[in-house]
Amino acid sequence: MADFIIAAASTADLPSEYFTEHDVPIIRYSYTMDNEQFDDDCKEETRREIYKRMRKGALMTTSMINTYTYYDFFKELMDTGKDVIFLDMTRQISTSFTNAEKAAEQIKEEYPNQRFYLMDTLCVSGGLGMLLHYMINLKEQGKSFDETIEWAEANKLKIIHWFTVDDLNYLKRGGRVSNAAAMVGSLLSIKPVLYVSDEGKLVVATKVHGRKAALLNILDRMKEDFTEPDGKEVFINHADCLNDAEFMREKVLETFPTVAKITITSLGAVIGAHCGPGLFTIFYLGNKRYA
Repeated sequence: MADFIIAAASTADLPSEYFTEHDVPIIRYSYTMDNEQFDDDCKEETRREIYKRMRKGALMTTSMINTYTYYDFFKELMDTGKDVIFLDMTRQISTSFTNAEKAAEQIKEEYPNQRFYLMDTLCVSGGLGMLLHYMINLKEQGKSFDETIEWAEANKLKIIHWFTVDDLNYLKRGGRVSNAAAMVGSLLSIKPVLYVSDEGKLVVATKVHGRKAALLNILDRMKEDFTEPDGKEVFINHADCLNDAEFMREKVLETFPTVAKITITSLGAVIGAHCGPGLFTIFYLGNKRYA
C-alpha cells in the first residue's frame, strides 16, 4: 500500500466508522447548541439528536478552525515522517480554509524533506466525502502520492452536488436569501434547488413549488449530468428527512439501474446548522457541474 496519509475535515460528512476503518485522521469543526459547545464527532446518533433538537427550536452556530489548531493537527501528521494530503471544504464556503493555508505554509517550512499538499477541493459536505472516498480507494489500490493528487485535481469538478432545503429561514440567516424571499417562499411553499459551482460557491439553480417537485427536479438534472452511471457510487446525505432520502434512492435506482451503490447517511452537524432540518443532498461523479 502507498505510504502516505490522506487526512480531512469532519465536514466531509462521512460516518465516524468510515474514518476509523480507512485510517483517515480528521480535524473536527465545532458547533454551539443552546450555548453549549461540541466537537463534530461524525456519529449518526449525534446527528439525529441535533436535528431533533433543532426542530424543537434549539439555536445552533458554528465556529471556524483557527490557524493554531490546524498547525497542531498538521504537525502531528508530519511527525509520522510520511507525506500528507489534506482535504477541507472549499474556500468559497469555509473561511477556515485561509487559516489552513497559513498553517500549511509554516508546516512546509519546518518539514522541507516531506511533502504536504493542501487541496482546495471546491467541494463541500458529501461531495467532499466522495472526493475523499475516491482518493482513499486509489491509495488502497497502491497509487502513489502524486498519482492520487493528479486524479483528484483532474476530477474534483466532476463531483456533482445537488441540494434542496425545507426551511428558507436557515438560508436567510446565512445571507443566502433575503428576509422577504424567505417569508414569501415559506408562505407559498417555494423550495430552491441549489448546486456547488466550479468556483466552489453555493448557487440557486431554480425554485419550484413544493418539496416533491424539488426532489424530482434534482432527478431530472441528474439525467443531464450523470450520463455514465455504470459502476458509479451515489451518496445521499439528509438532515432528518430519511423518507425523502429513501424515496430518491428508489427513483435513482429506477433511472440509473447500473449504479454500483447508493449510500444514505445523516448530514453532518456543521452544514446542517446553516441549512436546517429537512436539507436533502445528493452527490455523484458526473460529467460536469451545472453552469
